[in-house]
Amino acid sequence: MGIIEKIKEIEAEMARTQKNKATEYHLGQLKAKIAKLRTQLLEPPKGSSGAGEGFEVTKYGHGRVALIGFPSVGKSTLLTLLTGTHSEAASYEFTTLTCIPGIIHYNDTKIQLLDLPGIIEGASEGKGRGRQVIAVSKSSDIVLMVLDASKSEGHRQILTKELEAVGLRLNKKPPQIYFKKKKSGGISFNSTIPLTHVDEKLCYQILHEYKIHNAELLFREDATVDDLIDVIEGNRKYMKCIYVYNKIDVVGIDDVDKLARQPNSVVISCNLKLNLDRLLAKMWDEMGLVRVYTKPQGQQADFDDPAVLSADRGGCTVEDFCNHLHRSLVKEVKYVLVWGTSARHYPQHCGLSHILHDEDVVQVVKKKEKEDGGRGRFKSHSTAPARISDREKKAPLKT
Repeated sequence: MGIIEKIKEIEAEMARTQKNKATEYHLGQLKAKIAKLRTQLLEPPKGSSGAGEGFEVTKYGHGRVALIGFPSVGKSTLLTLLTGTHSEAASYEFTTLTCIPGIIHYNDTKIQLLDLPGIIEGASEGKGRGRQVIAVSKSSDIVLMVLDASKSEGHRQILTKELEAVGLRLNKKPPQIYFKKKKSGGISFNSTIPLTHVDEKLCYQILHEYKIHNAELLFREDATVDDLIDVIEGNRKYMKCIYVYNKIDVVGIDDVDKLARQPNSVVISCNLKLNLDRLLAKMWDEMGLVRVYTKPQGQQADFDDPAVLSADRGGCTVEDFCNHLHRSLVKEVKYVLVWGTSARHYPQHCGLSHILHDEDVVQVVKKKEKEDGGRGRFKSHSTAPARISDREKKAPLKT
């Protein structure tokens, strides 16, 4: 029996099992088994010769955005409108067969947009090269899930389920659970708040399913069984996702209003070029890019080429900014002058731990090199030789 058949068998058993107090431990064990099997499904088969052909492209720019959706929802048309890069679009499905990159020039930054082939139900199991498509989306900073406004809401649930099956968690934060394996000492279970979804016995059973018998476990929030399994697996990626509803020109205004009011959703029309500026603004807000302008001492600030930072790519502190310019600059910084919304007054003297905001202006003041021994009469040592034998002998006087 293959891995996919085992997963389907366990899912059928979970569907048959009633949910109550008596069966919650059994359901928890079944969830842990499915998570282990799905992890095995993502691993390359043993004995395979090298890596197969994928869709990965070289990273470029200050951020990366991936377009994910069913076939024929308008992903290629959206890429062409936003970046100017031509991507083949036609009235039949699976027009795009590989990854097509494009560059969005927005607010003095360059954002890489990837047009990926359409994925279908069962993509997490490898159907329609779905695993390669999802692997590329894992390397992006944010996901744009393109949906057809005229189709049912079930498409969004199917796509979310397929992405969660391979370890992507959309619009979620990592659970506040501390987990650490030990060599001995048994399982230490603690929680800072009352737990309503799991208890000590259920956690022990899930850990034993993973053959973990010595570990520390601390709950800092009322987490579920799925959150605990995600922490134990350790290979989950938590990403932001914007749900983009295309083709709003073929549905009624009431449906458009309903879709637009959903969280993390934007309604657009590629055919009529409606609301594309709102999509770019939403994407910019979610990515959290911070533009920092430099100001040389005694000169005007340079507003042409900013340094772009983000919390996901290194951080937004002054130290991260200095590392972005040059690795050795941090050791030479005396203090930093900051103008902008992060400063209390202009200019503000800041240290390396100061957090920068978007469109701040920064001037780095470096330490001055000290001269050896001071100056003039404050010199700490003379220039005379240390020993008498080292002195230059004067020529004898002529008589």
